[in-house]
Amino acid sequence: MFGREGRGAFSRALDAKRARKRFAGEEIAPAAVLSGEGLAAEAASKDARESAEDFVVCEICPHACRLRESQRGRCKARAAHGGRVVDENYGRITSIALDPIEKKPLARFRPGSKILSVGSYGCNLSCPFCQNASIAAVGADASSWREVSPEELVTEAVRARARGNIGIAFTYNEPLVGFEFVRDTARLAHEAGLVNVLVTNGMVNPGSLAELLPFVDAANVDLKGFGQDFYDFVGGDFEAVRATIQAMAARETCHVEVTTLIVPGMNDSEEEINALSAWLASLDPEIPYHVSRFFPCHRLTDRGPTPVRTVYRLADVARRHLRHVHTGNC
Repeated sequence: MFGREGRGAFSRALDAKRARKRFAGEEIAPAAVLSGEGLAAEAASKDARESAEDFVVCEICPHACRLRESQRGRCKARAAHGGRVVDENYGRITSIALDPIEKKPLARFRPGSKILSVGSYGCNLSCPFCQNASIAAVGADASSWREVSPEELVTEAVRARARGNIGIAFTYNEPLVGFEFVRDTARLAHEAGLVNVLVTNGMVNPGSLAELLPFVDAANVDLKGFGQDFYDFVGGDFEAVRATIQAMAARETCHVEVTTLIVPGMNDSEEEINALSAWLASLDPEIPYHVSRFFPCHRLTDRGPTPVRTVYRLADVARRHLRHVHTGNC
């Protein structure tokens, strides 16, 4: 899947994945026999269970971070407080703007309209090519934010109707690491007659997604690549993202579009985009698909921008299966 340029970065990603597994620790198997060795293992297992009581597990995404009191998860936005995991970034807004809906990007949902777009900080992926790393790859201490309650944000969105606003888009960083704030705000937005848009990497557990989807009118999901090897590189779970897209596509009240950033030497083969677009078409050939051009940024600066001809060529490959294919950043 990876070209020559991507192999070194991919190897480093695998090393990082192994390190994460060592950090998380392996489950201790129960003693199989009552030998001295077995008794020692049984005692170790008991100690491990007692130690586990000092942790709480975050249930929002597949990382399932085990956190001690006041410890933050890998997303830098969720933390353990009072014996449960909460979104520490609740109501902490780093960015707010009234954007054209096409900028999300959404090509076939209320075209020509504007939407109040808001972001916080934190993300549960670690993409070395992150275009919003200044807020997505940092926590509270390294970002500038202000407190805004769900009620205040909805009031601001209603006020912006005079400037063409149709609702609220949760974007810029990964919104689902602030799940509770998105849920609470989206519910109030619907009550005020506004629409809700989610721009997400799709790395969320099914239960959390099911709770939120009734309030989501449209979404754009970043499908980074079409295989777990690419998701190892960015620190994610390919099947979880696919499940998110499937759930959104199956819900009649949720319009879904998908974006892939084409990184040279990593996910730019015709075979990969052909398989990806064929899978999307198996859900619904009407799903709009965005093929976007990479530019060097953040920690991935060892290669140039994606050639424009590559973006156009891969868009043509996707059109074998999908009816609405768009190019971006060209």
